[in-house]
This record gives sequence, C-alpha cells and structure tokens, in this order.
Amino acid sequence: MAALARQLQSLLWTACKKKEWEKEAEEEEEEAGRRAPDGPRSLLTAPRRAQQPHGGAAASWGLRFGASAAQGWRARMEDAHCTWLSLPGLPPGWAFFAVLDGHGGARAARFGARHLPGHVLEELGPEPGEPEGVREALRRAFLSADERLRSLWPHVETGGSTAVALLVSPRFLYLAHCGDSRAVLSRAGAVAFSTEDHRPLRPRERERIHAAGGTIRRRRVEGSLAVSRALGDFAYKQAPGRPPELQLVSAEPEVTALVRQAEDEFMLLASDGVWDTMSGAALAGMVASRLRLGLAPELLCAQLLDTCLCKGSLDNMTCILVCFTGAPRPSEEAIRRELALDAALGRRIAELCACAQELPSLNTVFRTLALEDIPDLPPGGGLDCKATVIAEAYSKFCQVSEECRENGQDGAGKPTATDLGSALDMEA
Repeated sequence: MAALARQLQSLLWTACKKKEWEKEAEEEEEEAGRRAPDGPRSLLTAPRRAQQPHGGAAASWGLRFGASAAQGWRARMEDAHCTWLSLPGLPPGWAFFAVLDGHGGARAARFGARHLPGHVLEELGPEPGEPEGVREALRRAFLSADERLRSLWPHVETGGSTAVALLVSPRFLYLAHCGDSRAVLSRAGAVAFSTEDHRPLRPRERERIHAAGGTIRRRRVEGSLAVSRALGDFAYKQAPGRPPELQLVSAEPEVTALVRQAEDEFMLLASDGVWDTMSGAALAGMVASRLRLGLAPELLCAQLLDTCLCKGSLDNMTCILVCFTGAPRPSEEAIRRELALDAALGRRIAELCACAQELPSLNTVFRTLALEDIPDLPPGGGLDCKATVIAEAYSKFCQVSEECRENGQDGAGKPTATDLGSALDMEA
C-alpha cells in the first residue's frame, strides 16, 4: 500500500505542476480574489489525499446520500459541509445538505456548517408553506445566519464563505446558493438544472455593487473579491443606509424551487475545487456511470475527488451526492465492461513496461495511455478516473519484475509481457 501511495503521489504531483505551468497567471489572479486581500498563496509540497467518506439512507422515502472532502494541495482546509437526512419538527421526507467553501480562513464555512441548518429550521417553522414560503424562509435563514456571524466575528479578521444548500421536501427540491459553490440536478440521464455562480460582472450583481458605491476592477469587487455573494466578508458590507441584501457583497441566496419528478436521479453539490476541473455534464456522466457499477454514494464521492485531484485541482474539494429513487441502478453489463477495462489496462501496462529498454516511470506510462484510444473509459472522468487501477497495475509490475530478477528469469531478470499479464490477471 505504501508503494501504491507513492505511485499515486507521483501522478498527482505531475498533474499539479502541469496545472500550475498552464495557468500560473490566472491562478495567481484568481486566488488573490478568493483569499483575504493580504493572505499568502501557498501550496503544499504534496497533496493531502486523506478522506473520510460518509453516507446514509432513508429507505422509507427513497433518499440516499454520500459525502467526502479532501484538503488537496492547499496549506489549510477551509471547506465545510453538513448533512441532515431528517429535520427535527418536520414530517418525514424533509432533508438538508450544504457545502461551504471558505476563503481567507475556515471560520465562516465552519460556522455555516454548524449553524445554518438551525436558522433554516427556525425560519421554516412547523408547517412550511410550499413553495414560496419555503423559498422566503431560506432567504431569511441565510441573512439571519450572516447577521449572527457578524455579531461573533473578530473585527481584525477578514474572510468569508460561499455556500450551496439543498432542502428536500416530499414535493420540491429547493436550492439556495451564494457565491461559486455549485449544484447540478440529473434527471432522465441529462443535466436538468445547475446553479450559476455569483460573479461581479453578472448584470444584477454589477448593478447592486455600483449602487452601493463599490467598484469592479479586474472582474473583482473592489479589485479583490472574485465572488459577489458570500457569508462573512464584512469589510464589503458597510455601505451606510443599505439593507444586507443590497451591500457590495450580499449573503442573500439565490433560491430555486424545482418540482420533484419520478425521473429525478441525483443532485451533486460541490465546492469550486471540483468544478475547476470538470463541467456539470462531465460530473453527471461520471456519477451515473459509477452508480451503474453499484458504487455506494460515499465511495463514489471519494473517487470523484481523487479524479479531480488527478486532473489537476489545486483547491480544497468537498462534494455531497444525494440520490433519489430514479438514480441509475447497478447493471451487470456495466460491471462486466468495467472489469474488462481494468483487465485491459493491466495488460497494456505490462506490455509498455516489458517492451521498454528501461522501466518507464508511472508518469510516462500514464502519458502514453492518455494518447491512446482506450474504449469504455468512464464518461467525464476518463483515464484520470482509473488512476488507482493504473497505479496498482504498475506496482504489481514492479513487484513481479523484482521477483523475476531474484529468480534470474529471462536472462537479465526481466519478465515478459505474457508473464506480467498473467500475474495481473491472477491478482484480479
């Protein structure tokens, strides 16, 4: 396992450096807006991949969820999330989930994860009126949570948090978001809805910022903050005589009510470290393909974050997957094709390694595979989704190669592709 971890680390380091080289100027500019104005931009020398995926199910109303988070390359973990499969005081079938992405520190995100559900419950009351009463309750809950946060906020600190929340009722799906944490709904095999980031150049956002006496420079509020709605960020909420929802930066969420349908499959909520590397359609395709393999939602979330890390995400990452009764079910054909793909990758890695004059590095093997036309790769995730499978096959090759050297096989002790392919097949 230690050898496998080192191999994966090698792949991720290369992905990180590629991302940095390609987008160095863009990343620097973006991070200047997302962090505290004077905060340092820092990446670790190796990503922190540790995850604690967790999940749950409410079989009586057909709801399952999984969640996971990874610190990644960032020096600090500033994401937070919360998952409530049932809500005290409300009938069965109500649930609440939220992802929060802090900037300039984790205080606002952690506060939101702990206290936003309570504010939502308080505003909903025992008999929520659907849908308009619930939409207004969510709007008030975000604003009241932000006001409470302000009362606790140290005056010398900066920072804030974006947020995306899903409130499930038996009849509706309510999405409330501020900032650039996003959600997508998959219905009948396609993306049926996705949230839109709150950026200063969106017309409604621009009008509010200018009306509050603010400016937009370099696509940022006052040349600094890249999002125009967030919890916290109180330095941008000081325009005199204006209510909280009309400040330069507002905690007022954009709330959408979607009527539930039998074709609803799943909702994915995630921080922007996930969306940095994959589109909503790509993520939905990958999630659907993994559900057809029978992967539990929490394990799927962990695999999704590993895939984004391999694709070059440099940010903290958090995702919550909420599955409805229409979610794709396990398919024997999909499982068969996946097993065939893993076996084919193992044999191809054995061929590449056995035919080379010197043992190629894992990165060389991965780059070679990326140039080849490999059928049945996971939609959306592609070869990056199989990084663990590739690293395992490569590690097995190294192990068998070492055993062959010890046994003096093949003259110089190098195994043939047939030897290695057979060994890999037996492991599978």
